Amino acid sequence: MADHVYAKLVRARLRGQTTYRTSFALQCLAQAVNQSAELAIILVLFHRIGALGGFSVDEVVLMYAIAGISFGIADLVAGQLDELPSYIRTGAFDVLLLRPLGTLAQMMASDLHLRKVGRIAAGAATLAYALARNDIAWSPWAVALVVVAPISGAVIFASIWVAANAVCFWVVDGQEVANAVTYGGNAFTSYPITVYGPWLRRFFAFVVPGAFVAYYPSLALLDRPDPLGGPALLGWASPLVAAAAAVVAGLVWRTAVRHYRGTGS
Repeated sequence: MADHVYAKLVRARLRGQTTYRTSFALQCLAQAVNQSAELAIILVLFHRIGALGGFSVDEVVLMYAIAGISFGIADLVAGQLDELPSYIRTGAFDVLLLRPLGTLAQMMASDLHLRKVGRIAAGAATLAYALARNDIAWSPWAVALVVVAPISGAVIFASIWVAANAVCFWVVDGQEVANAVTYGGNAFTSYPITVYGPWLRRFFAFVVPGAFVAYYPSLALLDRPDPLGGPALLGWASPLVAAAAAVVAGLVWRTAVRHYRGTGS
C-alpha cells in the first residue's frame, strides 16, 4: 500500500514537470552543460600537465564520468533533503510524522527535479567516451562493473546525503556542514584520491567513503594496481560498501527522527 502511494506521488511530480516540454528540455540541457563545464576544467588542466596523481587524462575522465553519473542519480533521488532545515524550522516536518508513511521516503518524493536527468545523461556520454579511449580488457565481469559501479556510487552518495542532512535535527542551521560532505564529496570523487593529502584522503575516501564511488572501480576496470598499495579486491567492493552505507544512513536517520521534538507550534 505504501509503495503504491509513493509511486503515485512520484508520478504526479513527474507529470507536473514535463507539462511544458520545451522548458523541461532546456532545463535538462542546462544541467548537461553544467556537467560538461566541469569536464572542461579537467581537460584544460591537462593542457598544462601530463598526468594527475599518476593517472592520464583518459583515466581521470573515466573516474570523473562514473562519479558524475553516481552523483547525478543521488542528487535526483536524495537532493530534496537539502530542504530539511526549512521543514524543521517551519514545522512542515511535523506534517510528515502524522502520515502513515516513512518520513525519509516522503522527503525524497517531496520535490523530484527531473531536469537533473540532463546531468546523468552528460555523465553517461562522458563514460562512453572514456571507455572507448581507455585500454580495457572486456569480459562479462568488466561489463557488470560498468553497470554496477555508478549504481553503487549513487547509493553511497544518497546515503551520505541522508546521514549528513540528519545532522540538521540537532543543529537546524547545519546545512553548510551537510553541503561540505555531499557536494564536497562530489568534488573529491571526480579526481584520483592520490592528489589529496593524507588526512583529507583518509576522511573522504574511507570515512565518507568516496573512494568506492569511482576511484577503486576505475582501477579494477583499468586493471591497474593501487598506487597507494590497496588490495585489488577493493575495486569490486563498491556494492558491499554501498549496502553498508545505506544501513548506517538508515540508522542515523531513525535516531535523528526519534530525537526530533517538533517546533512546539
